[in-house]
Amino acid sequence: MSASPSPGGSSSDGSSTRGSSTGLNSNVAAAFAYLLGFISGVTMLIIEREDRYVRFHAVQSVLVFLAALVATMIAASLPAVGWLLRALMSVATAVLWLFLMFKALTGERYKLPYVGEIAERQVH
Repeated sequence: MSASPSPGGSSSDGSSTRGSSTGLNSNVAAAFAYLLGFISGVTMLIIEREDRYVRFHAVQSVLVFLAALVATMIAASLPAVGWLLRALMSVATAVLWLFLMFKALTGERYKLPYVGEIAERQVH
């Protein structure tokens, strides 16, 4: 896991001082990309065309929460332990969701392992 400040328009504390093409502050728009999981991620990818910081978080949201959905569905289908795995994965996903929204809102370009690198390549 790694972090880097948002590109351009950042203040010394890492928060974005510019707005996205959505009319929102870039940090708010990036946090919104996580709000409804992959649905808001896709929405932000469609709406936001310019701000790479917002697009990075939108792509990462789509990848992370689609993977979490698929993994949870697979876990739920397992006999005997499926319910337990599903419950654990749901809690872990909720914690990750809050963490990523916080990082985006505070202006941090937080890259999850593997997924963050893919998201970074997609926005450049």
